[in-house]
Amino acid sequence: MQHSDMTAKIAEGNGFIAALDQSGGSTPKALKGYGIEESAYSGDDEMFALIHQMRSRIITSPVFTGDKVLGAILFEKTMDGQVDGKATPTALLDRGVVPFIKIDKGLEDEANGVQLMKPMPELSALLTRAKGLGVFGTKERSVINLANREGIAAVVKQQFEVGKEVLAHGLMPIIEPEVNIKSPERAEADQILLEEILKELDALPAGQQVMLKLSIPAKAGLFDALVDHPKVLRVVALSGGFARPEACAELAKNRGMIASFSRALLNDLRHQMSDDEFNVSLGGAIDEIFEASTDKVAA
Repeated sequence: MQHSDMTAKIAEGNGFIAALDQSGGSTPKALKGYGIEESAYSGDDEMFALIHQMRSRIITSPVFTGDKVLGAILFEKTMDGQVDGKATPTALLDRGVVPFIKIDKGLEDEANGVQLMKPMPELSALLTRAKGLGVFGTKERSVINLANREGIAAVVKQQFEVGKEVLAHGLMPIIEPEVNIKSPERAEADQILLEEILKELDALPAGQQVMLKLSIPAKAGLFDALVDHPKVLRVVALSGGFARPEACAELAKNRGMIASFSRALLNDLRHQMSDDEFNVSLGGAIDEIFEASTDKVAA
């Protein structure tokens, strides 16, 4: 796929984006969910080798294709690895799946009800390498715990600053200011976030676009203005800790939002499964998430 083909697929395609980007801190939990205990490996190299095997198994599954999976977000080590003897982004593109890369380095401690992203001193080099490997876009995550306007404005400002650097490297940024779905001020935080994102979008130069990855809003349809905004290529939703049935039910109430799920996609997969069992389980999850992304219902 050429860059223009990838842009069109993400903008107009029916399907969702798989999040396969668990990083160092979340990898042990992801492996445990997959049925591999920490006692089964020693050190980071063995840990990352096992998570790469899991991701390779997903990517090469016959049910993981561009028919329903529009894109996949990769961890840096996954991007730099190989699947089926090919660079991982190439393996995805050969299956009709558009590759993205997670670029943030984790979160700062909470202040003003939010967690900003840690510094990314090697970002330019990472973006250059990703572009050379055929990656289409990036994703960076912050977290909003409370409806603190000062904090939320700082999160959105930082996100768009990073997004502009991504755009300057010829890549598409997925801006992800996640609202904690367990927040006691979730609905209020959603509203402030909407207002702050609209300010930043309006300030973007004409012709530039970003993507947004947002928690499913407490009020269905709240983000319609973002779905329709000419400077937004696509709005995708994270599962945020919802189990898959609930995440899908809530997503289906939001016009124009498609899934970008991680745990809700992978939760039923186990290392011990036969290939047939694995493919049936993954295929069922893909079908359920695809339906919630494409077949919308009244709120």
